[in-house]
Amino acid sequence: MTMKKIKILVIGCGNMGASHATAYHHMEEFEICGLVSRGDSKKRLNEKLAANYPIFEDYVAALEITQPDAVCISTYPDTHEEIALKSLEKGCHIFIEKPLADTVEGSEKIISASKKANKKVVVGYILRHHPSWERFIEEAQKLGKPLVMRMNLNQQSHGFMWDVHRNLMKSLSPIVDCGVHYIDVMCQMTRSKPLTVSAIGARLTEDISKNNYNYGQLQIRFEDGSVGWYEAGWGPMVSDNAFFIKDVFGPKGAVSIVAKSAGAAGKSDNVDSHTKTESLKVHFSDLDDKNHFVKNDLWIDMKDEPDHQELCNREQRYFLKAIQEDLDLSDHLEDALNSLKIAFACDESVKTGKMVIL
Repeated sequence: MTMKKIKILVIGCGNMGASHATAYHHMEEFEICGLVSRGDSKKRLNEKLAANYPIFEDYVAALEITQPDAVCISTYPDTHEEIALKSLEKGCHIFIEKPLADTVEGSEKIISASKKANKKVVVGYILRHHPSWERFIEEAQKLGKPLVMRMNLNQQSHGFMWDVHRNLMKSLSPIVDCGVHYIDVMCQMTRSKPLTVSAIGARLTEDISKNNYNYGQLQIRFEDGSVGWYEAGWGPMVSDNAFFIKDVFGPKGAVSIVAKSAGAAGKSDNVDSHTKTESLKVHFSDLDDKNHFVKNDLWIDMKDEPDHQELCNREQRYFLKAIQEDLDLSDHLEDALNSLKIAFACDESVKTGKMVIL
């Protein structure tokens, strides 16, 4: 018996939307019933896919006309809540790019509406589908407690990417939009309750609103004594010297992502380099009676890791599984909400100059 294809409407055809649409285009279980965007990205996507999918400017009209089973939302975060709630009203399953919404309340509304409609909502936490990052978390969990977690992703953006970043900053700062990924990773590494956050930020351009900032750094303290920091800066003025640090240490040693090629100067605005690991370096802290190291560092080669498109394919295979097998996504959504709550607390700390107790 052949399964009925899932009719999916793709809303937002920029970088991530195009990658998700490419995944649906090649998956026989999905059938794209329409592409929605305000600009020409939907036409470019049709050309790229050598397809002739129906195109729409207005997502409400597209929902009415196409009557989809599922919706993929890859628009700017300030539109997520409205589109998700409308799609759930229409009885659609949803794949939505992170963050779930641009407010905690909006995220809670989406989660509540999904339960009421009995529909699946999968949030695009791409690193959760990356074998190298899963291994990175696994190795970090072997280092004992407390953990010290050091991470950043600074992006020296220009051209098209600077347009994207400026648009994103109409609703969110880099440490919220980008930080939810790495806060999520820290929470997975410690499996401990975050207690307090403090953060700093700087507005380095007149190109964004006066109440936002394009550089931020956050610090989190966990109940088990673990601490973590994350920094993110976007813009043409950002240094690409040390933009890719992914480093954890605990009593038993350290594990680091060593991406020699992706982490090299000049790669900070390349989307593929943001998820690349290339290799993991595991260091052991064991000493002999002369305080010399007993074990050599262990290098774990990750040369077979998936590229950005394959990661998007894996996200969509997970979305398909959630629909077909009626997966319970309560933990998935709780984690998405949790990382967003922490990120917004960091944003509050930047704006008030005070530590925030969670």
